[in-house]
Amino acid sequence: MSVEDDLIARYFKPIATNPGALGLTDDAAVLRGGNDDLVVTTDAIVEGVHFRSSDPPETVAKKALRVNLSDLTAKGATPAGFVLTLALREPDERWLSAFASGLAEDTITFDCPLLGGDTVATPGPLMMSITAFGRAPVGGMILRSRAQPGDRIVVSGTIGDAALGLAILSGKVAVDDAAIRESLIDRYRVPQPRIPLAEAVRHYARAAMDVSDGLAGDLAKLCIASGVSAIIDAAAVPLSEAARGLIEQGQTNFVSAVSGGDDYEVLCTIAKDRWDDFARAARNVGVVVTPIGEIIAGNAAPKWLDTKGEDVALPRLSYSHF
Repeated sequence: MSVEDDLIARYFKPIATNPGALGLTDDAAVLRGGNDDLVVTTDAIVEGVHFRSSDPPETVAKKALRVNLSDLTAKGATPAGFVLTLALREPDERWLSAFASGLAEDTITFDCPLLGGDTVATPGPLMMSITAFGRAPVGGMILRSRAQPGDRIVVSGTIGDAALGLAILSGKVAVDDAAIRESLIDRYRVPQPRIPLAEAVRHYARAAMDVSDGLAGDLAKLCIASGVSAIIDAAAVPLSEAARGLIEQGQTNFVSAVSGGDDYEVLCTIAKDRWDDFARAARNVGVVVTPIGEIIAGNAAPKWLDTKGEDVALPRLSYSHF
């Protein structure tokens, strides 16, 4: 048995318990399609870009999976399984053990089994890529391209906490309160995909996507895909008490909150006559959702307005890799 085969057998075969994974003994896996559409998404996370080398391996594993589950949620799909590609500089047993442990926890938490993948060596930074599969009723996947004028623009959770967590880890923001500091860091390291919201998104949303690169930039992408524009009430954007406090202290600002990325919240548009039903469905599954604006006709960039109705300048819309 090669070193690679040995690593797979010891760390990942115990996780791959779904029959379709075939015990990781084949070059492919099988998922029963049933009467559903199979929704597929893929995201990679890279050391020094999406996580820090000092981050605990178990949180790296969780983030790698959860950023993909966030995409599935915004499509109205429920998790069905995933495959993992892992690029390592060396087979560090201690790191791998912790990574596999974190991954195993999330396969159970989100009922999303590991089905297979690949392990390779790299001279560069650590990298892991996950391709996740979800199920949705035939024709039921929610696209980002169907927003219509008059729709309410809605976002789940709070925006900007993860960017603050990274800023704390990078030494750009100082927080004396240990509980607040750790909660913000946790939002960066371990996203919380709003999986319970998937059914409500599927039933009530006209268009949806997850917020990964920054609310401002991702909203612009949704508008471009739908051929519409938007007006946003900047004061309505949901911020945590911690984020508001740090903005008031001058340690960060609103632009950083809406453009920093790593939120992994759901951004969707809801027809006004369906808003009450959507809000009720979200409450029933314990997910906070907040209306922040309205879709309008046109192809101009979304307009962000303050409490006086004046434009909010956004020199940066989102995180960009290049």
